Amino acid sequence: MEDKKFIIELLNTHSDSWVRFVNQQSQASFMKSVDDKWTVGQNLDHLVRSLTPVNQALLLPSFVLRMMFGNPNRPKRSYQELVDRYHQKLSAGGAASGRFIPPAVLWNQKEDKIADFKLQKERMIKRIESWSEKQLDQYLLPHPLLGKITLREMLFFSAYHIQHHLTLLENRNK
Repeated sequence: MEDKKFIIELLNTHSDSWVRFVNQQSQASFMKSVDDKWTVGQNLDHLVRSLTPVNQALLLPSFVLRMMFGNPNRPKRSYQELVDRYHQKLSAGGAASGRFIPPAVLWNQKEDKIADFKLQKERMIKRIESWSEKQLDQYLLPHPLLGKITLREMLFFSAYHIQHHLTLLENRNK
């Protein structure tokens, strides 16, 4: 079942893999851009920029979410359905924009960025616990590519997004 425990396990597993990967990078590989794509450091910064607003939203009272974003009006999506929809949006040209585009990240910022990433992941796990399973499907948040999605779907995305960026970088280095 794709419950809170499932989401927390995904967040932990994907985050641990991500941090291990970043820690294995030399200075040159951490700062190297291939084909004008983001560096490892920029990918790390992007993930922090992506997790932070979700964590902020999870602190809002449910009535605020309802007032701001309305009610779900479609069946909930499974983890795999959410991932498939995200890939469809990317295939159609979807990309990060605005505040989610990272600046240059220097080698001497690596440890602070890793700490920020870990902090955001831990905050997310702690905040997931404050929402009931039912509530995760009753409230919406806006996603820049996916539109309004449920809290559970946003948490699915957050966990998957970490793995997505790790896979991109691992494939780039092959």
